[in-house]
Amino acid sequence: MNEPISPFKGRTGLARVINAAGYSWAGLAAAFRHEDAFRQEVFLLIALVPLAVYLGDTGIERALMIAALLLVLIVELLNSAVEAAVDRVSLELHPLIKRAKDMGSAAVMLSLVNVAMVWSLVLLG
Repeated sequence: MNEPISPFKGRTGLARVINAAGYSWAGLAAAFRHEDAFRQEVFLLIALVPLAVYLGDTGIERALMIAALLLVLIVELLNSAVEAAVDRVSLELHPLIKRAKDMGSAAVMLSLVNVAMVWSLVLLG
């Protein structure tokens, strides 16, 4: 069975990479502009990355601490994408919409717990 091909999938090679980078930048800018939580987490990252570089004794420790922070942004972006898609479909109160949004929120919370655990284990040995 032949699936229809998206008209947005036509580029290949370097043009595709350039387009993808543009879309990624647009997504980051939209999240920063429209999502308070994403902005707060970016500011947290800006404050804590230099601290991770300073406090980490090895490259592995620094990498783990910074990766945990980046994971928060990644999960927040995915959560925001789910919320935007769900809101596009319907703004009504519905148990499945609530479940989707609550699960996204839980994922963000777990990524923040991960930051606390990684930083604690690295700093306290």
